[in-house]
Amino acid sequence: MLYTRKGDDGKTGAYDCDQRFSKSSAIAEALGSLDETNSFLGIVKAKLAERNFTLFSVGPERAADIIQEMQENIFIIQAEVAGAKKVVGEEKIREVEDLIAGIEKEIPPITTFTIPGASIESAELDFARTLVRQAERRVVAVSEESHSAEASRDKGFPKISANSFAYLNRLSSLLFALARLSAYKSGINEQSPSYK
Repeated sequence: MLYTRKGDDGKTGAYDCDQRFSKSSAIAEALGSLDETNSFLGIVKAKLAERNFTLFSVGPERAADIIQEMQENIFIIQAEVAGAKKVVGEEKIREVEDLIAGIEKEIPPITTFTIPGASIESAELDFARTLVRQAERRVVAVSEESHSAEASRDKGFPKISANSFAYLNRLSSLLFALARLSAYKSGINEQSPSYK
């Protein structure tokens, strides 16, 4: 059954936790933001797979496979926020950093802010970046609420690992790099804001 009626009162629960909490709480907001990010990444992945978009001039690394890995890791962070004993490993952070370094070798250096929308794919990747940033802020709010709850001896809040914060932070940078790479491979010049 796709519904349980348990959330009809505006409250929900998390994995392996008896405590119910408001759907407007920091935990619910973080989980929702991560879910929204993952769903939108699914759209981006499907479009990149359709194009068979590769990351680098040399090598078969497909962007759709990279997005799939992002989605898997977001599920790990969601599980952690929900209270499961799951943590994104440091090697996953290094993988993202390596991908960013590789992309930076493919594209011209950035010297200013750029206006999103050089191409459809570039715009979607850039929008995914903003969703990751939003999710990161929501996860930080859970962490802050957790510290506050700890002070009041409330054990119902999860502790968020430093790896989750680092991964989300790098992930937004990777999506920005992918947006720039997509525009560059399409032969489209990025535009800078005029501030006029």
